[in-house]
Amino acid sequence: MKIKYELLHREKNSMGRYGSLQTNHGTFETPMFMPVGTRATVKMLTPEELYDCHAGIILANTYHCWLRPGENLIAKAGGLHHFMNYRGPILTDSGGFQVFSLAKPKDISEEGVKFKSHIDGSNLFLTPEKSIEIQNKLDSDIAMSFDECPPYPVTHEYMKKSVERTLRWAKRGKAVHQNENQSLFGIVQGGEFEDLRKWSAEETVKLGFDGYSIGGTSVGEDKETMMKMIDYATKYLPEDKVRYLMGVGEPMDIIEGVIRGVDIFDCVLPTRIARHGNAFTRDGKINLKNLKFREDFTPLEQDCDCYTCKYYTKAYIRHLITCDETLGGRLLSIHNIRFLIRLTEELRKAIQEDRLLEYRDQFKQRYEAKEKKH
Repeated sequence: MKIKYELLHREKNSMGRYGSLQTNHGTFETPMFMPVGTRATVKMLTPEELYDCHAGIILANTYHCWLRPGENLIAKAGGLHHFMNYRGPILTDSGGFQVFSLAKPKDISEEGVKFKSHIDGSNLFLTPEKSIEIQNKLDSDIAMSFDECPPYPVTHEYMKKSVERTLRWAKRGKAVHQNENQSLFGIVQGGEFEDLRKWSAEETVKLGFDGYSIGGTSVGEDKETMMKMIDYATKYLPEDKVRYLMGVGEPMDIIEGVIRGVDIFDCVLPTRIARHGNAFTRDGKINLKNLKFREDFTPLEQDCDCYTCKYYTKAYIRHLITCDETLGGRLLSIHNIRFLIRLTEELRKAIQEDRLLEYRDQFKQRYEAKEKKH
């Protein structure tokens, strides 16, 4: 079955959307935050811990699964769901972001991208067809088109050629996609240029994908430019298909993305900052390494329903972090993932009650005022 998106309510004061996303592994409400499991695992967490966080879709990375353990081994295991024992839906990215971070401009051709493995330096070559072939074998619920990920900033001329190539690659990938139970998303590019975002969105929609992603954001641009990139794309995407903003996980960015009509988000941020001792709270991010938490016997957040906040204190987590105990990063990862999922739960309610902008203003006032003090 292909995924099915149903728009249930449009917020009257913005483009915010409350919807339902039906997948082969359950039906879930949107807006939604998707934890990232780069190497077929959300770092340090079990599937059961993800279920307890109310996670729906999670991500796995095509590039990393291709290199280790290999798509054929995962296929022999019965696909990603069986291999990693996750019974919810899984989205695989195309590998493009990782590939372009490793490739040199001269190694990008019409056929594909030459680059060296980050593991052993061996020569690799990834094409749109190969990316789709790998994802077909991984058997994720959602696969992504292979797109060119240009740096920021670039000239209008460079970006126009990049968008043209991404569209050609999207056609090639779609032509070889063979997994009937797997949905395929197209990716809108265009950088900071309104005319190119519009053109990319319209031409990608003409190709007829199961959902649409907004790519090329959160790559070094300022927040104002990032929001313009989203605005320039979402207005040209169909109402009846899910919209995915790739690689965005800051709480305020998620809220602003929802206001602009985005349905699903992903980012490595909650687990990455956790491994460095940081936690999301309503009063901004806090660093548990700070001495002031040494004798703080309260939870990370009083009203949080996550496992960490139910059973552990800041003082104990600080002890784990300063002693380099793995449990510290695990506990903070659980809290941070649940924090962002709770945020999207609250955003869904705010959309249904037509108070999304009010929610944004209240959250921002508290989050940013306190954050400056930590």
